[in-house]
Amino acid sequence: METLIFLHSYLAYAVLLILILAVSNALKGWLTKKAEFSLDKDYRVSLLALILSHIQLLLGLAVYFTSASGLSAIQEFGMGGLNSAARMLAVEHPFVNILAIALITIGWSKHKKVMEATAKFKKISIFYGLGLLLILSRIPWGQWFS
Repeated sequence: METLIFLHSYLAYAVLLILILAVSNALKGWLTKKAEFSLDKDYRVSLLALILSHIQLLLGLAVYFTSASGLSAIQEFGMGGLNSAARMLAVEHPFVNILAIALITIGWSKHKKVMEATAKFKKISIFYGLGLLLILSRIPWGQWFS
């Protein structure tokens, strides 16, 4: 259990870093109307962000179903019995982050269906950017810095 929580907590830094890189790279390509979506940089950064975010989701789901602050907190106290910090960990954090990973996955899927580089950058910018914003909104910042 502790290993899962440790991995989920520290992989989050790598996921945030690569998502920020992927979004800023895509924004740059979209706004400068870059003519080529390169396999060496653009594709790999976006794919790595997709892969790491999915690994993070799987670790998070494992933590959710095995930790005392996840599903078992809802089962023990009910939705009305959770304080705001417990509700954040048991409900808001997992729900919003699943939605964020879904948006990132949609962005990856949509970018593959367009041929023009600018359109690829636009799809990744929008969907990965929205996913990143959702993730940033539900990080338990108090636990990270304590």
